[in-house]
Amino acid sequence: MADLADALTMARFRDRDLVVSTKPDLTPVTEADRGVEEALRAAIARARPGHGVMGEEYAAERAGAPWQWVLDPIDGTKNYVRGIPVWATCIALRHDGAGVAGVVSAPALGRRWWAAAGGGAFAGPCHPGGVGSPAHVSAVADLADAQLSYDSVKSFEAYGLGERFLDLARRCWRSRGLGDFWSHVLVAEGAVDVAAEPEVSVWDVAAVQVIVEEAGGRFTDLAGVARPDGGSAVSTNGLLHDQVLAALAR
Repeated sequence: MADLADALTMARFRDRDLVVSTKPDLTPVTEADRGVEEALRAAIARARPGHGVMGEEYAAERAGAPWQWVLDPIDGTKNYVRGIPVWATCIALRHDGAGVAGVVSAPALGRRWWAAAGGGAFAGPCHPGGVGSPAHVSAVADLADAQLSYDSVKSFEAYGLGERFLDLARRCWRSRGLGDFWSHVLVAEGAVDVAAEPEVSVWDVAAVQVIVEEAGGRFTDLAGVARPDGGSAVSTNGLLHDQVLAALAR
């Protein structure tokens, strides 16, 4: 499914004829977003017709089914439409509400991350047959030595957490607004120690939750609950998690 998505997204990346429209929440959506989700839903319907599917662009199907696929055809659409290569297709499989598998494929970066519950996390090239290496979080235990990645300062301000976030950033060794999926998979790789977003949807982070946890890290919402549908997301190497939650507590 990731190979299929990559072929479709790369075919239209930086295409001058790409059609972009605006959704009711004022975020952009492209014909590539919709085309990828349609293709993935069709693939699931053929291979697993009894499974449920939810995605960013279309209504949920078979919402009561125990097996649920969660799709984000292009996470980072704003980057995609501006020609910035930091975007990915996120695919997650959940069973009875628990994450079973997750794949994040970023073809413009040439990278893919994947994990299965109990099977560890991996990262490698995003081409068919690409061999990955085990991914594992860092061992940084002090915020003063930590690298923090986030979406935007403005998003924290919108939730009344602007000053708390800035204070956390000042306590960290380094901070960069890498944003979206990339912040979280870099935590899984050990390149970043903390990733935080005050506003996410389940399709943004269902896949990265499995990857971060299988890499030895911890993923929760801002309330500290390990769920992808809590409306916010914090990924860490685990050692720093409670400190980050305390720093961002409302």
